[in-house]
Amino acid sequence: MVPDTTEMKILRLLQDDARITNQELADKAGMSASPCWRKVRKLEEDDVIQGYRAVLNRKKIGLGVMVFIRVTIDSHSEAEARKFEEEVTALEDVVACYSIGGDADFLLQVVASDLDSYADFAMSVVRRLPGIKEMQSMFVLKEIKPLTAYPVKKQR
Repeated sequence: MVPDTTEMKILRLLQDDARITNQELADKAGMSASPCWRKVRKLEEDDVIQGYRAVLNRKKIGLGVMVFIRVTIDSHSEAEARKFEEEVTALEDVVACYSIGGDADFLLQVVASDLDSYADFAMSVVRRLPGIKEMQSMFVLKEIKPLTAYPVKKQR
């Protein structure tokens, strides 16, 4: 399902402020409240909108270190990859994990309170995940443009 122009406007507005009232959303989208509510419900039912969350300042909640870890696994069997994915999904400090192409198999985004905590996590948890052949840590020095929203625009 590709959202129409009105739905794209609704999605942009909700990404900017998910706490906006339906009436405010309808006004800003240039429509009346009932059709707006129905469009939002349809976007939720179609799994375009997957949920609503608060965006937190990680440093203010004690997570001063962010690291990306490139991981290469020993075996590329489906079972090995699935086992690795299951283990990683259960780790709270891993805030995102992607299966990637290129010279590594996975990219993990990890947060920690400080370097010592990260080192402990990397050595005692990540290094012990099933099938790890190699891992490389890349430390974030400065967040230039963190993910806050996806671009919602017409498809080409």
